[in-house]
Amino acid sequence: MTKNNKFLARFLRMALASVSGVALAASLSANALAADQPKELRLDYAYYSPTSLVLKKFGWAEQEFQADGVPVKWVLSAGSNRALEYLNSGSVDFGSTAGLAAVLSKANGNAIKGVYVYSQPEWTALVVPKDSPIKSIKDLQGKKVAATKGTDPFLFLLRTLHQSGLKKSDIEHVSLQHADGRAALEQGRVDAWAGLDPLMATSEVEKESRLLYRNVGFNTYGFLNTSETFARQYPDTVKRVIKLYEKARLWVLANPEEAAKLLSEEAKLSLPVAKLQLTRNNFNSPKPGPEHIAAFKNAASILLEEELVKKGTDLNKVIDDLVDPSFAKAVIK
Repeated sequence: MTKNNKFLARFLRMALASVSGVALAASLSANALAADQPKELRLDYAYYSPTSLVLKKFGWAEQEFQADGVPVKWVLSAGSNRALEYLNSGSVDFGSTAGLAAVLSKANGNAIKGVYVYSQPEWTALVVPKDSPIKSIKDLQGKKVAATKGTDPFLFLLRTLHQSGLKKSDIEHVSLQHADGRAALEQGRVDAWAGLDPLMATSEVEKESRLLYRNVGFNTYGFLNTSETFARQYPDTVKRVIKLYEKARLWVLANPEEAAKLLSEEAKLSLPVAKLQLTRNNFNSPKPGPEHIAAFKNAASILLEEELVKKGTDLNKVIDDLVDPSFAKAVIK
């Protein structure tokens, strides 16, 4: 081989090595980028979370993650208990729940983080038929009361009973999913129902059902939760989802009439029902923080008193571990 040929061969080997190095670096970079995002984003939507319906309707999540090649899947949550089951089983990445229901679930082993507050609702109250002779909480003694276990309405019922000197054993609790509870009330199969909007608002408007007892302080915020694993593995995705929820929240505040129409269409409600539901939602406190932690700690004693968690459970620690404001603080100015 001539001297020139040897030089050319050496040059080609160096060039190929350089190209291979660049390709390898690019491949590693692409793999690292892919590892920073889930293969699919699974979001729940719920008729008790108007902002989730806005987000789903306008396709903002699909638009946000389209360039990344991350498809979005939507899963309907019929109540906090369903959303928490989906999170626990890994069926969704984000679940919409009532705050105290999330505390109960975490205390019983569901490894979740509350990362955003989608609303402060008065979404639950105790409901009776319009012609019911029941006039007070004391009148519920010995009566059939429907409530969905593991949800804010169920915990609302327990707290209300305790406040009036009664216990769960003083009533006949009928465990029904929210929609079935409403049907049972209207059909006369139960005497009262711990209701949930929009079903509660529908019963009020269409059947003239009466709210026996209301207490905004016993309603513990609407929380968007994710699993601890997802939050640890995909922190940027969590922030992007919160950013999308913020867009939906601000849209609702700026467009109340359109929001009511959207809720009416998506949840198949009459417009008066949708408007009534929205009047019972405060969308002005999206960052998880001290006020939410305090509300949970004030309410947590009912979980121990009714033996819904193991004796000796440190609920203050559970709540401190659940509420994680870091993601929302990074997004919401």
